[in-house]
Amino acid sequence: YEFSFKIALMVLNDANIREALLAKLKRQKNKPKALLEELHVHNGKAIADVVALYAEAHCFEIKGETDRIERVVRQGAYYNTAFRRITLVTTECKLNKAFELAPSFWGIMTAVNTQGRIGFRHRRAANLNPQFEKHSAAMTLWKNEMLELVPETGTERMPRRRLAKLIAETKRELELSTNICDQLLNRQNAQIIAPNTM
Repeated sequence: YEFSFKIALMVLNDANIREALLAKLKRQKNKPKALLEELHVHNGKAIADVVALYAEAHCFEIKGETDRIERVVRQGAYYNTAFRRITLVTTECKLNKAFELAPSFWGIMTAVNTQGRIGFRHRRAANLNPQFEKHSAAMTLWKNEMLELVPETGTERMPRRRLAKLIAETKRELELSTNICDQLLNRQNAQIIAPNTM
């Protein structure tokens, strides 16, 4: 049983990589303010595996040994509109495909197993994403969060798409990216506090 358990730990699947990635990000000198998992983006058309909240949100997409890395092409189209920084986290056996499929501005990391522990190798740094699209990025937010960014009266009755358009028209890219990050941080903090107040 002990032998089987060690073999199980060595599987570089999504769940094991994610657990190790979250631990790594928490240990960094420049720690994120919060870490989100399974964040819906682009009005729910894609789900980001891990999002680290710094001054801006950094999306990490995981593709383990058992995942089809080709899926990043479709998913990436949505991430590119929603985040200014994106990193693909995959395995050594998928590294060549990662360089082939991931946009040149995506960062690439590989998860490696060393004596039953998962570590990471940085293969390419994430650069600023030129495809960031303000309207789509704003759709990451809930309606009440959007309203925080457009305090004008009468906006409460607007549908989310119209609010997103208004936000996109009135915010610069960096400003919006940091605003979204702040709203996601508030959301995370509220979810942590809520169970204790019940």
